[in-house]
Amino acid sequence: RPYPCSHCEKTFRKRSHLMRHQQVLHHGERPYKCPDCGKTFNDFSNLANHHRIHKGERPYECPECGECFTQNSSLSRHRR
Repeated sequence: RPYPCSHCEKTFRKRSHLMRHQQVLHHGERPYKCPDCGKTFNDFSNLANHHRIHKGERPYECPECGECFTQNSSLSRHRR
């Protein structure tokens, strides 16, 4: 991997991936903004997960009690 990060030990195959990594993790950039509430995120998938709150989506259902969650991690925590 020819593109090492000067701030940490990660390396990248593409320069664009290195630049994105540095902008988000080392410079605190949060370019993804929720159109409903204005909250910002450093990753598009985090914005997509957040947006489920506004849309009322709760696709992760507990097979034991039927309670539903917006994120799989919340379901996993519930099941412990």
